[in-house]
Amino acid sequence: MAEPTTPHYPDDEIDLRELFATLWRGKWIIIATTIIFAAGGVFYALSKPNIYQANVLLAPSQDEGGSRGLGGQLGGLASLAGINIGGGGTNQTVMAKEVLQSRAFLTDFIHRHNLTVPLMTTKAWDMRNEKWVIDREVYNPETQEWLIDHDGESLKPTDWDMVKKFKENHLSLSENKDTGMVSLRIKSQAPPVAKQWAEWLVQDINEHMREQDVQKAEARIDYLEAKLSETNIAGMQQVFYQLIESETRTVMLASAQQEYVFETVDPAVVPQEKSEPKRALIAVIATMLGGMLGVFTVFILAFIRSGRGQAESED
Repeated sequence: MAEPTTPHYPDDEIDLRELFATLWRGKWIIIATTIIFAAGGVFYALSKPNIYQANVLLAPSQDEGGSRGLGGQLGGLASLAGINIGGGGTNQTVMAKEVLQSRAFLTDFIHRHNLTVPLMTTKAWDMRNEKWVIDREVYNPETQEWLIDHDGESLKPTDWDMVKKFKENHLSLSENKDTGMVSLRIKSQAPPVAKQWAEWLVQDINEHMREQDVQKAEARIDYLEAKLSETNIAGMQQVFYQLIESETRTVMLASAQQEYVFETVDPAVVPQEKSEPKRALIAVIATMLGGMLGVFTVFILAFIRSGRGQAESED
């Protein structure tokens, strides 16, 4: 019995010589497309302004959770007394990170430091004179007035616009899961501005979290004092005194600690080198895309021509 033979389909095989011949015939299309994309990539890269990045390395405060709020034994005393006055729970560092990126905090930050104009109206940074170049089609710096668009509406940005631009173009935050260190990065066209904004953010988040804890502790003290005045049981009074002492210590320590939630390990400095754009990478990617598009175009044209040739031969 004869062995079955494997069918051979020459039309399905790739002829490498024909493939290279097709590429050679379309070499000018490939070259032209590559040059156009390369020139476009270079032009785009050169048109992008330099962006500088200031970095701050932060560590969670060492006494986090130790003296803030009700801890350990005093929390147990409060439970025995039948009192639910909060405390504990959410990790302070996690809370501070979320607050730092929250809309409410960033809105207050932008308004507190008068960042609306440098954030929303600037086109470039004048390195020689160290000042912003204002887009006069949006804002008039002499009269300090926002201009009107073609529809008759003011170009003054909303809080939503400002927070969105700040988070997308300037602020980034990350945490090292192994060490717990938090990296805060601020990008800007102005190196000194990037450093200043980073420092302000660290100061403001520490102050914000301190004020919150002090307000909560003072509210708990008022509550405990009110409960103290309502009881004549000596044991319960002792519990209330201990709880009040704990909350008073929280207020005192918070007021005395400058870096309340985050301690600065590596402070921000004025960046000397740009972080972006990576112009060489942009040009290389654009050139590669141009070359691939050229090759793809050549193959498409060759396929169309072969289809027409087969149709004519059949006719």
